[in-house]
Amino acid sequence: MAPRNLLKKSFNFFLTQQTNILTAALIIMGTTILSQVLGLVRKRLLLEFFGASNILGVYDVATRLPDFLFQLIIAGALSSALIPVFSDYIGKGRQEEAHKLGSTLLTLGLITFTILAVILYTFSFYFSKLLAPGFSHADIILMGNLMRIIIIGQTIFLVASFFTAVLQSHNHFFIPGFASALYNLGIIIGILILAPVVGIYSAAYGVILGSLIFVSIQIPLILKVKFSIKPVFSLNYFKDKGVMQVLKLMWPRTLSIAIFQLGTLLTVTLVSFLADPGRNYVIFDLAQTLAFAPVTLVGNAIAQAAFPVLSRERDRLEEFKNTFITSFNQMLYLILPISVLFLVLRIPLVRLIYGAPRLDWPATVLTGQMLAYFSISIFAQSLIYLVSRGFYALHDSKTPLIIGAITTALMLGLSWLLIFVYHMGITGIALSFSIASIVNLIISFILLDIKVGGFQKLKFIFSMGKIFLATFFTGFALYVPIKLLDQLIFDTTKTINLLMLTGISSLAGLSLYIFLTWLFDVKEASTFLLLFKKLGNWKDILRKSEETIDGTRIKV
Repeated sequence: MAPRNLLKKSFNFFLTQQTNILTAALIIMGTTILSQVLGLVRKRLLLEFFGASNILGVYDVATRLPDFLFQLIIAGALSSALIPVFSDYIGKGRQEEAHKLGSTLLTLGLITFTILAVILYTFSFYFSKLLAPGFSHADIILMGNLMRIIIIGQTIFLVASFFTAVLQSHNHFFIPGFASALYNLGIIIGILILAPVVGIYSAAYGVILGSLIFVSIQIPLILKVKFSIKPVFSLNYFKDKGVMQVLKLMWPRTLSIAIFQLGTLLTVTLVSFLADPGRNYVIFDLAQTLAFAPVTLVGNAIAQAAFPVLSRERDRLEEFKNTFITSFNQMLYLILPISVLFLVLRIPLVRLIYGAPRLDWPATVLTGQMLAYFSISIFAQSLIYLVSRGFYALHDSKTPLIIGAITTALMLGLSWLLIFVYHMGITGIALSFSIASIVNLIISFILLDIKVGGFQKLKFIFSMGKIFLATFFTGFALYVPIKLLDQLIFDTTKTINLLMLTGISSLAGLSLYIFLTWLFDVKEASTFLLLFKKLGNWKDILRKSEETIDGTRIKV
């Protein structure tokens, strides 16, 4: 009976609204871990079936334009406009108006996306040639065919992502995150069942299946919050105050995404001019996927959980600054040791995660080199999520747009220079990306600091310095064991030995990090140590975290 009650209580906990940032962030992190594990399984399966080959590179490139359209039409509206406006309506008890606004925006988004999707579907071969001119004619034909299937899945994915935004505005984070994770499961099922029959097309069909799973799981909770889609086709859309507010907020973010995504597309074009472009792009994608895992896990999770609170505190700047700095320090504390771990243990990580028989040693080494360059800026990429949302919460979408445009141009210019002048190959793109990300973070933080009237910089810099110092020593604690054990004890040609080597080094490094941050009296160390020490009383710990989702502060 007790286990049944425990299961029931746990299930009810995940279905209830989350009440504070730490709870929401932990739930988002949990579902993100599931999503990333399934995503890595998907990558590994693709390698098992197709290797680091040209054909897999063609598939990876074929996903870029459909993703570009999705990011352009929907991601900008959800991240910078819909959630703050929707949350504001709900916070003021105007739930019916919020749902009407959501229904209207979903209709507009579907109409716009469908028109552009039809154009992409019709001219997919021409767009493929424009995107990747260095690929062969046969590759371009395959790319166009794959693109047509993927764009259908993206249309369904659009609806699912919109449902996610609505549920998050109602402070529901588990079901949307869980559903999003199972999107990768759809692709995995597609590959396992269809790969022997239709080859690389199996992954494209899996996109459609995954999108259907993503949308279906959220429908019961969407009905529970009483959100309904009532499409009305009328030009009166643009007379609605809420719609106009969302459009006003989203256009800079949409333009910012367009610039970033254009940079991504031009990166594909640069890679296509290298020898063996498909293989090179597979390696680039493998390294970027691995490097982005902690960025999504920590950076996006904390920023996503903090965003509704920051949006509600925009008129209470002292509370806004406190919430922002708390989230910034928590993110920095978690992300820096992961960054140095990825930098030092890059080859073992690549071998353990992607060690399919068809990922040969030169590809493994090159993927590790790429991962090292990406790792330099993992902390910056993560923190940009939060800083950008700080601007969006203050209804300023233009500043991130300008900064993004400048740093994207910097990234492309450096990539061209490092590839064609200094002949660094695809590693030049990773290094350029990291430099541009760090520059983006520095400029963004300085301008946000000015906008809010200044953070408590001395206290903030002192705390940040202690975390960086602890991270520096952590790097040595990771490096020394792996060099000694690799050369003297373990035969790392065997997976079990490689796993033990990576585990021992990681444990040594992270243990030192926790000890040093505790010794240096880093506030975040005490917070997380208390959380893990009292796991049996986890509900009370979460209730006592400083900031609630509705923007009120709990007194302990």
